Amino acid sequence: MNAVTAPVDLSGKVSLVTGATGGMGRVIATELARLGSTVVIVTRSRSGGEQVRQQIAAHVGADRVEVLTADLASQSDLHLVGERFAARHKTLHLLINNAGAHYRARTVDADGVEMHVVVDYLAGFTLTNLLLDRLRAGAPSRVVNVVSAAMADTRMVKIRRRPRPVPLDPAHLDDLRHLNPAAGFQPFTAYATAKLLTLMSGYFLAERLRNTGITINAVHPGLVATGIAKDIAPPLIKPFLGLVRPFLRTPEQGAQAALYLATAPEMTGVTGRYFVRTTENRSPQVSYNVELQRRIWNLSVAHTAPPATHDRME
Repeated sequence: MNAVTAPVDLSGKVSLVTGATGGMGRVIATELARLGSTVVIVTRSRSGGEQVRQQIAAHVGADRVEVLTADLASQSDLHLVGERFAARHKTLHLLINNAGAHYRARTVDADGVEMHVVVDYLAGFTLTNLLLDRLRAGAPSRVVNVVSAAMADTRMVKIRRRPRPVPLDPAHLDDLRHLNPAAGFQPFTAYATAKLLTLMSGYFLAERLRNTGITINAVHPGLVATGIAKDIAPPLIKPFLGLVRPFLRTPEQGAQAALYLATAPEMTGVTGRYFVRTTENRSPQVSYNVELQRRIWNLSVAHTAPPATHDRME
């Protein structure tokens, strides 16, 4: 079923999609191109991006995809993407922060920041902020952040009834290197923590940009049969993935949730909300703490923006 609930024409619009070589991202990029948008995809390799571009062109009958390459773990690469996009386009109408990764072991980047935070949170945070001028120029424009319901329950096997939400420790919000620490590290919890950071900084930015024509919303697309789902599965469950897979959502089904937030006419003006598939939901209680949102925002800006452009909020 198509997520777009009314005829939508994106001709003349510009979209940017991360994670477009993955299952969901490829579907999102294809559908946006089918609706007439110029779609800029950010991919790690030029060859992978070109393959996606050609496949989408063949599918929709028009060459509407542009490729920018970047390692999403590299701040310098992300800043180059921002510069190259701005050099090509004066406006941006849709930004879909879809890319994600899961790391089985704790690793850190050159600054000592844990990699789930780097890729699953800071990459989308950085791109959004770098492209705010283009989003303002394209208003009404929309940002869609793909998150995970794991924020509210980090149990891999839900045997006990009580959920286990992300344990966001305010004491860790004075330094990004303190997030997802080595002590007691659990990969799935680290992944969920990064998604919670995405949600909370999105809430904060949505409020800052209220009445500007830019909306920012987050979506959990459901349990989708992607590479991340396979990687996250505990060792004891992996032999049974073939049995579980029919009960997971396909990438096509998962993509519909993000596409709904990005294109549905009834989403016009809706901002600062969290959706499970296409239904608005409450996110974890801690996510509504404005002071913690502000601390996350300021910490992230200090880490990602050049000193002259720091945009702290007191």
